[in-house]
Amino acid sequence: MAANTSKGLLDDINDPNDLRALRPNQLPVLAEQLRKETVDAVSITGGHLGAGLGVVELTIALHYIFDTPNDRVIWDVGHQAYPHKILTGRRSRIRTLRQGGGLSGFTKRSESQYDHFGAAHASTSISAGLGMAVGRDLSHANNNVICVIGDGAMTAGMAYEAMNNAGSMHSRLIVILNDNDMSIAPAVGAMSAYLSRLISSRSYQGFRLIAKQLAKKLPQTIERTARRAEEYARGIATGGTLFEELGFYYVGPVDGHDFDHLLPILRNVRDSHKAGPVLVHAVTQKGHGYPPAEASADKYHGVGKFDVVTGAQSQSISSTPSYTQVFAQALTEEAENDDKIVAITAAMPSGTGLNLFSKRFPERCFDVGIAEQHAVTFAAGLCTEGYKPFVAIYSTFLQRAYDQIVHDVAIQRLPVRFAIDRAGLVGADGPTHAGAYDITYLGTLPGFILMAAADESELVHMVATAAAIDDRPSAFRYPRGNGPGSTLPQNPTPLEIGKGRIVKEGTSVALLSFGAHLTECLLAADELEQRGLSTTVADARFAKPLDELLVRRLATEHEVLITVEEGSIGGFSSYVLDYLARNDLLVSSLKVRPMILPDEFLDQDTPTRMYDTAKLNTPNIVDVALSALDKPDALVRA
Repeated sequence: MAANTSKGLLDDINDPNDLRALRPNQLPVLAEQLRKETVDAVSITGGHLGAGLGVVELTIALHYIFDTPNDRVIWDVGHQAYPHKILTGRRSRIRTLRQGGGLSGFTKRSESQYDHFGAAHASTSISAGLGMAVGRDLSHANNNVICVIGDGAMTAGMAYEAMNNAGSMHSRLIVILNDNDMSIAPAVGAMSAYLSRLISSRSYQGFRLIAKQLAKKLPQTIERTARRAEEYARGIATGGTLFEELGFYYVGPVDGHDFDHLLPILRNVRDSHKAGPVLVHAVTQKGHGYPPAEASADKYHGVGKFDVVTGAQSQSISSTPSYTQVFAQALTEEAENDDKIVAITAAMPSGTGLNLFSKRFPERCFDVGIAEQHAVTFAAGLCTEGYKPFVAIYSTFLQRAYDQIVHDVAIQRLPVRFAIDRAGLVGADGPTHAGAYDITYLGTLPGFILMAAADESELVHMVATAAAIDDRPSAFRYPRGNGPGSTLPQNPTPLEIGKGRIVKEGTSVALLSFGAHLTECLLAADELEQRGLSTTVADARFAKPLDELLVRRLATEHEVLITVEEGSIGGFSSYVLDYLARNDLLVSSLKVRPMILPDEFLDQDTPTRMYDTAKLNTPNIVDVALSALDKPDALVRA
């Protein structure tokens, strides 16, 4: 193909129907253009890059061989789906990725008919795909269902629960294992590709069926021996013994970047497998085709804006450390003086800061993979042996382990310490990663101690507090990003359990903050003071146990009591209102106004704009106070 005929192939792709009109020998050129487009787009928006680059050829092959969107393709996790978005009619908007009003950084059902399942958390695809396959069978339809799951997502128990279920059923389901990290990668080559094509073909399956039927005519011991020998041989040749034992027909490994391998195998799988689940093992390279990503230790898994030529990422300059860094440093320092402290993460060592802890105490830091349920019960087991586990998990990931928190930790009153990162709204990752519910879902459990850090200094003290709690579970939450720059304590001391603090004294309005919006409350207090309204600002520190004396004082000494938190209904404000109601403090002279996140999922944007939408920033606090005092003419913002 002449060079001038290959230019602009991607420009002519408006949907997969256009893609399927290409000749197979044009697909490598298209892959090169799609990879460049993905790199260029993410260099502008930031986001997840390495995973998407690793599946460029696989994405093209899937849309080329299968009749999407009639055939369902489910991406697990959805951050590898940027090339998929470009090929499915969203190229004109790809530079709005993860921006306010733009495309989601994950697959999203409301965004496109080609996004069959929303996936921002890992390991859901096989369960969802099996549901779709069974639904198809019940409706007597004949479309394909294809789940693309990364090898990291295969560390979660849910994937194996789904495979175990699928393996016992006859519904036709195709699982593509996108393996970009497993040691089997060197097995990919000409012989491996030949074997994969052979065992995925109709002729091999026909021969295998005849052999099985013939074996059944033989004595049972011979039939069983023959079956085991055939499966053993396929396992040795391909590495698929585990998947075969789970009931999947295994094909692979196949080079996920070679169309000469991918296309015939996917075509065979599409046409030859008419019943039961099949797994295609595709070996790929994360960051493939973009040298800076290939050379990077994390293969540019998640990046900010960067220079396409050099790969140099734009670094936001901040004079203050992130809350995550502060937590990691504080925990490391606690561990220097207490050899019973251990740390646990669920496949997020750098995201939670525990990579820093691990450098100092590698034998006391445990990355359990994408297995939050196991992480919690593992921590509970450590507690029974006298250790002090800190489980560092994002708020939204901790949701996945709620049963274990209840049954294995709370009921047994084991002192597991939960360090809850990404509390509140998180910006570009959107609603799937917004930590809105942890206080609500943990606060219902008897015996839990719940804290929220107002700033970096408070976070350090809360790490010390959690380390000292040895008779019940505890949790402390903190947001993504950098704090206001408070001075870190040199000798952190445990806080008095259930005691808040007055930060600023006033007489008319009381602002009771729980968490990192204390700075917004102080700014609001300054503005209210300028309007002649003397304002108290208090930091609750604890939602449970609640500082009842502090709440009583604020309620009885002020005209207005406003609670401010970065969480949903049922959280901190519910404890305050419950206390006031039970103690006859909700009198007509007191106006109580809880400020919480709205009852909706907020789409991605900058955190500031998200909190503006949620009406939780300084002008909103001022407006609530003025409205409560019936001063509508003075409102900052309607």
